[in-house]
Amino acid sequence: EPLDHTFDTDSCAYFNIKGCHLTVDKNLYRTAHGVIFHHRDIHGDLKNMPQEQRPWFQKWVWWNAESPANTNRIPGVDHLFNLTASYRLDSDIKVPYGSLVEVTSEDKIFELPKKDKLVCWVVSNWNPNYKRVQVFNELSRHVKVEAYGRHFSRYLENKVYSKTLSSCKFYLAFENSIYKDYATEMLFNAMKVGEVPVVLGPSRDNFEQFIPSDSFIHVDDFYSTGELAKKLLFLDQNKEEYMWYFTW
Repeated sequence: EPLDHTFDTDSCAYFNIKGCHLTVDKNLYRTAHGVIFHHRDIHGDLKNMPQEQRPWFQKWVWWNAESPANTNRIPGVDHLFNLTASYRLDSDIKVPYGSLVEVTSEDKIFELPKKDKLVCWVVSNWNPNYKRVQVFNELSRHVKVEAYGRHFSRYLENKVYSKTLSSCKFYLAFENSIYKDYATEMLFNAMKVGEVPVVLGPSRDNFEQFIPSDSFIHVDDFYSTGELAKKLLFLDQNKEEYMWYFTW
């Protein structure tokens, strides 16, 4: 139960694996072909790791959803694991934060939600040293950003979260740290509710391994935050140009 959250043990779909049985019953340890360990839940002294000998056929899987900047190194875990599971595309078991799947039904025609806000951002982890905070502060001088979250004392309840975000033309999908393949749920949530994500994270080329090239705006596409703001304001006044971002 990573981070005290339970997950559906009836399916291995979360790990993109078919035909397996997932269980939290530690009594089955001796017969399990694999054991998954969530990095953040490993105690520093390793006392909550299995103490009995590992069966010869069993693989240990290191699972981590956080970037290196948000991951504490634990002495003693080096060389313990056989496989990795993370957001990284070069992990043995790839566990991305989201993915796009092709719609097969001809009935599902995309309709742009009604918009009355230009730019929105929801942030809980506020740190003035983060690049995303610096870019936000600069961008706010040029365009109005509707900011929500703990730092702004503007909480969005689950029932109004999607409705509020879908009313925004652009969403600041700014990662708290910049690492290869680190594109979190904020990117996919924005696309799901019909916003154009403005991303800050790994390179454009890296993002294009997850989502179409014409579906997002990258902060690095512009010489300055002021130029980015001009682009957003231009798209605000030109619906046909704005709609190109939904061609996919």
